[in-house]
Amino acid sequence: MNNKVYDLIIIGGGPCGLACGIAAQKENLDYLIIEKGSLTESIRMYPRNMHFFSTTANIAIGDIPFAASGRKASRVEALQYYRAVSEYYALQTQLYTEVIDVKKTDQLFEIYTSRNETLQTRHVVVATGYFGLPRQLNVPGENLPHVTHYYEEAFQYVHQKVVMAGGGNSAVEAALDLYHHGVDLTMVVRKDDFKRTAKYWLIPDLRNRIKEGKIKVKFYTEIEKIAQDWVWLRNHQTNTVEKYPANFVVLLIGYTPDGHFLQKIGLKLNERMVPEFDPNTFETNVSGLYVAGTVQCGVHTEKIFIENGRHHGTNIVQHIKSKVLVNK
Repeated sequence: MNNKVYDLIIIGGGPCGLACGIAAQKENLDYLIIEKGSLTESIRMYPRNMHFFSTTANIAIGDIPFAASGRKASRVEALQYYRAVSEYYALQTQLYTEVIDVKKTDQLFEIYTSRNETLQTRHVVVATGYFGLPRQLNVPGENLPHVTHYYEEAFQYVHQKVVMAGGGNSAVEAALDLYHHGVDLTMVVRKDDFKRTAKYWLIPDLRNRIKEGKIKVKFYTEIEKIAQDWVWLRNHQTNTVEKYPANFVVLLIGYTPDGHFLQKIGLKLNERMVPEFDPNTFETNVSGLYVAGTVQCGVHTEKIFIENGRHHGTNIVQHIKSKVLVNK
């Protein structure tokens, strides 16, 4: 066990986790950001041609201006920006390290990592987001090699028949990207229309492509079974099942926080996976353990994003500083 005792360990190296680290550094707290993947791993896993919903000013952190080619940054521009911010502040990070467990002993927390180390800290912030755990259809064939819950780029699907499930931001943007690369795409949407939260400037373009017959869509429909080169689609209006050709299946049906991990470390969650926490300080039912960013809202991932989650670190650090437990 490392004998060093941190004031704060932040689990998650996304924008909200980095913002927490900046807030801690400004208050001279001894902190460490632990991330299971690369810096801003979730953004790195976004589609390569994706652009953010929010403007650059609204996803900037640490009082560092975000300069991009347009008002809405691309994935690459965001990766470059957050890397530059982390270097400007010389943030203390430990990447490619997964936190396996968190246990509280007396006034300290013990952090157990995938590197077989145990770190000690007085306070913990969980800023793990939600993008690492895709929602499952729980249908036969979902784990076959030609099925994915993430979308990277269109080139691998050229001259192929793709069935894509989902009607939100990710699906809408991926559908248009596939269209521009001539992919034979069929969208499968569970309800009668695309989600209202989908990027409003993309919906008219998508509807026009559907009207032209360039993109096929099946509303009121879900995937019931997946096999090599085929899917079985159930229409809930007619209650009929159709065998439909598919060389690849892309399931963009959303992501959720890791509820198992959150409960394992002692957090109380409601039926929607929302943790119990103080809305002002973001301290959970475990004294000294805080939540920041999207992990606060459980399955309602559309409620918190970089734009509002980036400010959580300030509240958390101010609450930590007000505690007698922090003794230099």
